[in-house]
Amino acid sequence: MESRRNSTTVVGFSLLPSELIHCIILRLALPDIFHLKSVNKFITSMIADQDFTRDYNLRSSSSTWLFVYKKRWHRDPVVIHGFTQSSERWFKVMIGDILKPFIPPGEDLYFLTASGNFFLFALNCSREVISVNPMTKVVKRIPQSPLGPRGTSSWRRSGIKLLAGPSGSGQFRFLFVEIVDNNPTLFEYDSRTNKWKSTIAKESIVNPSHVNKKDENRIFLSASNEPRRSVVVCVGYDSNEPTVVRPIFSGILEDGELAVGFSWGSVTNRLHIYGDGWMLIVRSGSDGTNDSRRGIRVLKGVELWGLSPNGRQWAFVSKVPNGLIDEIKKPYGVMMGCLEEREGTIRAILMSNFEGIWDIIWLSFDFEKSKWAWVPLPEFKMEGSNMAGVTFSSGLTIS
Repeated sequence: MESRRNSTTVVGFSLLPSELIHCIILRLALPDIFHLKSVNKFITSMIADQDFTRDYNLRSSSSTWLFVYKKRWHRDPVVIHGFTQSSERWFKVMIGDILKPFIPPGEDLYFLTASGNFFLFALNCSREVISVNPMTKVVKRIPQSPLGPRGTSSWRRSGIKLLAGPSGSGQFRFLFVEIVDNNPTLFEYDSRTNKWKSTIAKESIVNPSHVNKKDENRIFLSASNEPRRSVVVCVGYDSNEPTVVRPIFSGILEDGELAVGFSWGSVTNRLHIYGDGWMLIVRSGSDGTNDSRRGIRVLKGVELWGLSPNGRQWAFVSKVPNGLIDEIKKPYGVMMGCLEEREGTIRAILMSNFEGIWDIIWLSFDFEKSKWAWVPLPEFKMEGSNMAGVTFSSGLTIS
């Protein structure tokens, strides 16, 4: 009965004007489109049209997805969970069967980042990096960088960037920065040549163009972050000469020790999260109860800081309104996060764990409107699972 009802619904959908169907499908997430494609030949022919593919890929490449990798055991199949604001549910990106021939038994995978149709993983045991394209089902082993084999703990989220090539090209670039012999150094892998190149970043002369945050063609990667000082490498998308800026943080550090990227509640009240040349300061405190359990914290405030015009300072930008903090705050024992900027919007994820249960908060800041927003997420069952990677990415495209 249910199968017959679904079939009738699809037939009725097909009777709509083709222009309306085109507009409806254009707004769907790619997994939903593939589901429709599997049950209706008319929709299959529409999706195969080059004009539709071009329009959809253009729209999808400007959308934002949140991807999360959770796991319980090493032997569990690899599944990436994805969410986009155009939908109301989580999608599963099934890549376990694609990866199986390349992953030895017992290997420990960590999800590094994603861009377009490419997902990047670090293998902790073999200390390799692999890329996966779930649309073309292509897995690529990335050769060792000039720094040699690297375990999962060597990769810093704010110091890496994956850049997918034009849709359908099957190409990508992977960039990361490290301080080598006291020199901030940019390492870049290009899938077209299957080779790495490294460049020592030059100290930046005071030039606003080097740190122009309105320039969408510049990439900012964190080489190191300390309580008062950071080292940031700036490079153009066309891989022009990288430069170094060393912003100083002059804000108040009165609330105890600092954690970068990952915080145990019992250790610190302040967490700094870096990404794309921005810094998010997450301030927490006691939950205010007489609970004797240690390590319980509650979110108290979130601040956004950015590079000053000359790159010498971290400059305050905005603070999440107290009313919004009251809506999203929950007790936690552990917190981690990621941060990205794209097309004039800052997006941040705060992932916290309280007594084995994970919670995900998606915050965004619109520069033009100078406005914060909270993106509510559907229920995401993670109890008893380990967090093995989270990232923002542009949308999947039709290959």
